[in-house]
Amino acid sequence: MGEGSSRSDRELLEELRRHRAELRESMGALEDALASPATADRARWTQRVEAALVEVAGDFRAHVDITEGPSGLYVELLATSPRLAGPVEVLTRDHALIGGQIDDLLGRVAGPEVTAAVDGVRRSATALLGRIVRHRQRGSDLVFEAYEFDIGGET
Repeated sequence: MGEGSSRSDRELLEELRRHRAELRESMGALEDALASPATADRARWTQRVEAALVEVAGDFRAHVDITEGPSGLYVELLATSPRLAGPVEVLTRDHALIGGQIDDLLGRVAGPEVTAAVDGVRRSATALLGRIVRHRQRGSDLVFEAYEFDIGGET
């Protein structure tokens, strides 16, 4: 990272890699929750999906902090590689869209009195997972282009 930074490029990229793995894990938990049977106990299914969504939301917020924060990846990239402004802008827009999708889904499954419409929640959550996967792919490409460092393009 630039002068006066409290962490090196390598430290930032390793932190990004760790959080990336955590997000991938919470995405897997959401996928498992969505795939579980909902017919026998819809309230239990809804609770499981909500818990997984809360984990995805937390991990995604951590990702946004690491990338968009005052000492985050995007600040560093724009300072050292202004040519990457376009991809950074696309990823930043993704953050807002993904955050909105997460909030919408949480609103649909939150609270003990809510029984989610299973098909609609599954459809929306699957679309969310797809958007996150594509975002992660673009983020991985950006980091590799900037640093020639693979943060883990496993998805």
